[in-house]
Amino acid sequence: MTDFLATLRTEALSAPPSGIVDVMNYGRLREGLIPLWAGEGDLPTPAFVCDAATRSLAAGETFYTWQRGIPELREALARYHAGQYGGDFAPERFFVTASGMQAIQIVATALLGPGDEAIMPTPAWPNSPAAVGIRGATVVEVPMTFGNRGWTLDLDRLAAAVGPKSKAIVLNSPANPTGWTATRDELAAILDLARRHGLWIVADEVYSRFVWDGSARAPSFHDVADADDKVIYVNTFSKNWAMTGWRIGWIEAPTQMGDVIENLIQYSTSGVTVFVQRGAVAALDHGEGFLAHQTRRIAESRKILCDAIAATGRARFVAPTGAFYLFFGVEGEDDTSTLGRRLVDEAGIGLAPGTAFGPAGNGFLRLCYARGPESMREASARLADWLTRRPVGA
Repeated sequence: MTDFLATLRTEALSAPPSGIVDVMNYGRLREGLIPLWAGEGDLPTPAFVCDAATRSLAAGETFYTWQRGIPELREALARYHAGQYGGDFAPERFFVTASGMQAIQIVATALLGPGDEAIMPTPAWPNSPAAVGIRGATVVEVPMTFGNRGWTLDLDRLAAAVGPKSKAIVLNSPANPTGWTATRDELAAILDLARRHGLWIVADEVYSRFVWDGSARAPSFHDVADADDKVIYVNTFSKNWAMTGWRIGWIEAPTQMGDVIENLIQYSTSGVTVFVQRGAVAALDHGEGFLAHQTRRIAESRKILCDAIAATGRARFVAPTGAFYLFFGVEGEDDTSTLGRRLVDEAGIGLAPGTAFGPAGNGFLRLCYARGPESMREASARLADWLTRRPVGA
């Protein structure tokens, strides 16, 4: 029998299976299960976005298109960023991708190769380190610390991770899965570190609009970086406007990189579906009301969840400052891969094991609370009941 696997690239063979998908596949067909394992909410895409896509389809916009994205969407991205961060943003800085994941892949391809190192705080969304590894580069993990203030990043430890092979710092803030949100001062310090060593910063600001201190957005490298700083931003339409299934995101990068990024898009997807882009324009131009509605209900669900599991006395957590995940530990439970499956069977809820987010996530579980309050009350009650009745370590 032919050993087909023996002929494949080492980078492909070593790509790790997703611990999140493992639990999802185990429980996705369970009747009555409340799925809190994936990074998406329970709201469908709003009608005004769908209507824009439908009009595009009806108009016959089903052909090949601009590799960098239709001009209307790149202009809308420039307007959106100007509104969020002030100043002027050139449409030429924006490149439309077939998902936030593809944005990360393209940036990794542009910056990294065999022998290179990318520095990344962990626990981290597993797709980001995997995108680095598939390109033959190495992730240098900088474990964050969990304590009374929640998850924190030791900037001295981050600086110590820089070596002769370092090419980039990959920073996700607000962070998946921990909810850690960098302050403006922390971002300025990280930028200064990158400047001193000539490193790129890959800023994953997907959750920038989900912060829980009353702010309209999280601190951003846009607040501290200059025009000539080596910063590339990756983002997606999935979270803000409930468009996970649409598969559309964007890169913001220096205009000098335009031809390179366009080529990388050409040789992967050859551009993003036009009618999907029309929906994205509508999201940017008319989506603030929907986003405000979504964040209000998520904020309420966050409180419901935190209050319920805090009352059990069995969970280790600090209420997250950003994103829409609770990353928590359970007293006496270290094997969260097995625990994720047990919660499917015994509590009727689906959570992601912390092991899926790297060694720094051992002993923790990730729960997505981007759901309506009623659904979260039921999920919280199931989890609290399970925590209360399970003996420690059982």
